[in-house]
This record gives sequence, C-alpha cells and structure tokens, in this order.
Amino acid sequence: MLFRVDATSALSLADQIAVQIRAGVVDDTLAPGERLPPARDLAKGLQINMHTVLRAYAQLRDEGVIEMRQGRGAFIRQEAGPGLIRVTELATQLMDEARKLGMSGQDIVRLIGRVENA
Repeated sequence: MLFRVDATSALSLADQIAVQIRAGVVDDTLAPGERLPPARDLAKGLQINMHTVLRAYAQLRDEGVIEMRQGRGAFIRQEAGPGLIRVTELATQLMDEARKLGMSGQDIVRLIGRVENA
C-alpha cells in the first residue's frame, strides 16, 4: 500500500495515515493479518517524524483495527473489517454530539443499554 500525506491539510499527519489504513481495510487493500510497514520505515518514506506514525498506529490499535506485537510490528487484526470501521466512525460521531450536549461517556453507555434492552 502506498501512503501519502499532505502537510497543508487541516487533518493531522497521524490522522491522514490512520484514514488511509482504515480505507485500506474497508476496500480490502489491507487484509486481516497483513503487516504494516515499520513506523521508522514509513516515517522515513514520508519524510515525517516516526512518532507521528506511532501516534497513528496507537489510534488504530485503540480502535481495534490493528494489533502491535512487541518486536514484530503492527498487523491488521483478524476482526478488522468494514463493519468495525463503520461502527467506530458512528461511535465517534455519537460521542462528539453527546459532548456538545454536555453528556458524559457514562451517560451514553446507559443510553445504549436502555436502547439495547428496549
């Protein structure tokens, strides 16, 4: 997969990398179990700081899209797919909207529990 970043974009460099990886999972360019480029190599190729790549990888790890194996690299999780990406996007939108309304994460969890049990 070829990665590109745009220094003039309003989106951070780390977010640009994460978006490209998510898109690769959705369109099957990146398959479950596939190894991502080492952060150092990707940073060098994009001429950016390695910590920027690591920030993107950490974000994707927290979303459940990738797993990072000590000393072996970052891999697309077996469970990752278009559904996970879409639900993560919806959850992010829900939290953003809830915060605007003054709701906490716990409020949202309770709300989802009520909806689930309805």
